[in-house]
Amino acid sequence: MTDAQIIKAFKDTNALLEGHFELRSKLHSNRYFQCANVLMHPRTAEKLCREVTRRAVKSGKLGSRIDGVISPAVGGILVGHEVARELGVKCVFAEKVQGEGVDATGKPNTILAMRRFKLKKGERYVVAEDVVTKGGRVQETIDLVRAAGAKVAGVVLLVDRSAGKVKFGRIPMFSLLQITPETWTAEECPMCRAGGKAVHPGS
Repeated sequence: MTDAQIIKAFKDTNALLEGHFELRSKLHSNRYFQCANVLMHPRTAEKLCREVTRRAVKSGKLGSRIDGVISPAVGGILVGHEVARELGVKCVFAEKVQGEGVDATGKPNTILAMRRFKLKKGERYVVAEDVVTKGGRVQETIDLVRAAGAKVAGVVLLVDRSAGKVKFGRIPMFSLLQITPETWTAEECPMCRAGGKAVHPGS
């Protein structure tokens, strides 16, 4: 797939929207990305995951042996399944469980844990995720793999919302799309100043 075809796939499925949006942070932006919308379409998701996997393999940075693909729940599971199918290996995932304390909104903190699967020492995994913004869940997944004595060969994802700022040490990372959304406070928003009204695209 070309870059133009990739962007078209996201736009055609309303995963990538352009307009005037108020985000959950209350900041305003001219772009909004919701990866779940593209994952609703299995054939499109299959093509995108195949393409990012192909690029990762072609780079030669994953090494000669991959034993499995692991994803953080929830959004990464669908991506991980497609990446594992393309690589011809098993697919496992880490689940959210209640951690200690509460977050800024008063909700219980969650952490990732391996509940249904057991990783073996020496195995090599690709970590697959739908979107990375700060990389917290991917890093937690990497830590789980290492704690089991296994290794991470690379990170594969559909969209890097950090525009390349997020890194995971020396682990190679591959994404189809890098997005740097512009954001403003409501007072600074040029679209508001022009008389526009922001919409809430949802979570």
